[in-house]
Amino acid sequence: MAEVLFYHLQHQPLEAVLPTLLQKTLERGWRAVVQVTTEERMSALDDHLWTFADESFLPHGTDREAHAADQPILITLSGDNPNGASIRFLVEGADLPGDIAAYERLAVLFDGNDIQALAFARDQWRAVKEGGHDATYWQQDERGRWQRKA
Repeated sequence: MAEVLFYHLQHQPLEAVLPTLLQKTLERGWRAVVQVTTEERMSALDDHLWTFADESFLPHGTDREAHAADQPILITLSGDNPNGASIRFLVEGADLPGDIAAYERLAVLFDGNDIQALAFARDQWRAVKEGGHDATYWQQDERGRWQRKA
């Protein structure tokens, strides 16, 4: 069974949280796929992961590129896993994959200040639990640190 983590973003935006989680993913030796729902978000994340810190970048690509399968981090609009990722990040309301168990970990990042995003994440939580998967819920404190709430 895959471990499913729900990250309730309240005090930091996706652009601040995702690079840190991706860095930890690479430190584990895992490949990642980041699923978005719009071309605009894909382009914005593609640019951001190159420039989010002055001293480093995250090696990545998008599924529009010829060698997408070679990327350690792949940003995609589809539910496919062309780079053989161990972890899938779902952002901006991306749907759960058809086969959650194909991943070691699934991370659902949602904007806790957006009522629709919050409702969608609750629906995903129910679906994950009904599917028999382990799910944990993480919420940020005022300093941006993650605290397990469920």
